[in-house]
Amino acid sequence: MSKAVDFEYPTFAGLPVGRLDDLAPGQVAVFGASEATPYDAAVASHSAQAPGAIRAASKALAGQLKQHDFDTGRTLLSEERPIKWVGRDLGDVKTRVRDAVGNRSRITAATAGILAAGAFPLVLGGDDSVPIPVLAGFDGHGPVTIVQVDAHVDWADEIRGENMGYGSPMRRAAELPWVEGILQIGIRGLGSGEVWQHDDARAWGSKLITSRQWHRDGVNAALDRLPPGGRFVLSIDCDGLDPAVFPAVAMPTPGGLDYEDMLALFDGLMARGTIVGAVIAEYVPDRDDAARSSALLAARLGLTLMAVMRR
Repeated sequence: MSKAVDFEYPTFAGLPVGRLDDLAPGQVAVFGASEATPYDAAVASHSAQAPGAIRAASKALAGQLKQHDFDTGRTLLSEERPIKWVGRDLGDVKTRVRDAVGNRSRITAATAGILAAGAFPLVLGGDDSVPIPVLAGFDGHGPVTIVQVDAHVDWADEIRGENMGYGSPMRRAAELPWVEGILQIGIRGLGSGEVWQHDDARAWGSKLITSRQWHRDGVNAALDRLPPGGRFVLSIDCDGLDPAVFPAVAMPTPGGLDYEDMLALFDGLMARGTIVGAVIAEYVPDRDDAARSSALLAARLGLTLMAVMRR
């Protein structure tokens, strides 16, 4: 990403096209990653087209960024804060279905380069194997605490002979020495593996917050488990959201968080520390409706994250 990028417009929320050399400390750097480690090396990720679809949806929001945003309590852009002040869209990391090792290396390098510039990565996935190399890029930029929104625990050790796939990101994250804690929010239903996986997560020290706990006890009860002054990396698997508001996922599960819950989460994290990076994964364009309403919600989440990270 040190060279000029080349990708079709629109960029995310109208950000200028950029490269690592263009970044300044405190800016947000967006990049897309269609996949990292597929379980089937002959089939593209179910979320391979997600980065482009989210960017396309964000075009509907780009023209309003000088208006007051009631979700963040301020106006993102002004005469003193033009769009280039916010950050850059670096395009997509080149990924290939048959090159999982190369995919991970390139995603990790992109993340590390952004952090070395003093900027914050906002990654548009891609399936939920993408957070594994993103988190690897925080080597030398820790410690960090991961806050995951997901219907599933993601502590599988190996699935179909692969230990870096989308069922394993939190187990692999727990192996990184710069990860000092994990908070997992929105867990519910079936699909989180056998009990030993959940036992392993708790034994490591991961804090598991079910969807029912979140709705019963509220955001503060969940976030009070975080260290004060923490540096948080937010990993959003879109199936952590209620399929009533975000149906375009591979494994829709009744219940979960809605957009207002996500705003409360963002605000709570910023009140307790700093969001130093984020990944939005597991949006499946082929399952979206004709209006691309899930893509628009993913874009809105990304825009709101960009606004709270760029302060």
